[in-house]
Amino acid sequence: MPDTALIIVVRYPELGKTKTRLAASIGAVATAELYRAFLTDLARRFVDRDYDLHWAYTPPAADYSTFVTTLVPAAAQPMYCFPQQGIDLGQRLHHAFQWTHQQGYDYTILIGSDSPHISLEAIANARAALNKTDIVLGPADDGGYYLIAMRKPHDVFSGIPMSTSVVTQMTVAMAHSQGLTVHLGEPLFDIDELPDLLRLAQLLEADPSLAPATAAHLVTLRSLYDHYVPNHRSHVAALNLHRADQSL
Repeated sequence: MPDTALIIVVRYPELGKTKTRLAASIGAVATAELYRAFLTDLARRFVDRDYDLHWAYTPPAADYSTFVTTLVPAAAQPMYCFPQQGIDLGQRLHHAFQWTHQQGYDYTILIGSDSPHISLEAIANARAALNKTDIVLGPADDGGYYLIAMRKPHDVFSGIPMSTSVVTQMTVAMAHSQGLTVHLGEPLFDIDELPDLLRLAQLLEADPSLAPATAAHLVTLRSLYDHYVPNHRSHVAALNLHRADQSL
């Protein structure tokens, strides 16, 4: 068994319950399909590596083990799935680290599913940093983090107001209060709302290889809106994702 587990925290792409802030701009169907593209990119990038890939999913009743095999049917290594547990995000993250620790992994790296352009290098750098530090954080532009890695399941989650602009700052302070060392990795951005999606579209237009399934889906999304609502200026302005000069 590898000594490292990579956990991706995910939601089964249910219509109307997936990325609701983004869905308010582009619709529930388009959002669910886009999120599936995110998961496809993440699965294809991180399966069959020198660490075990785990999916911490919600809702617990979802058959995520079956679903995830549709993302990478030709995977040579198994992917593991376990349901999230806890009444809030902090508890669910802490449980994920406890779960992999109980399975015997020496190192755990956890990432979100809202950044399909997370690179292999980000994971490799986090794993290397764990040789010298207790906790690794990948700060997100909104003040949260897209990655957290630890060797032991330290509780640096309780009392942190998740989904706010002070999450990384407060997590670092909590770690230091417990005598733990922290390494900050390269910043990245999550896709939560329409401006984030437009930013991602510009990035993938320049380099589709960063998230090929997502890049292809954004082209389809753009084409559908160009065809069906060519005179609806508000939708075209929002979803004309191929225009590199689109204002954010």
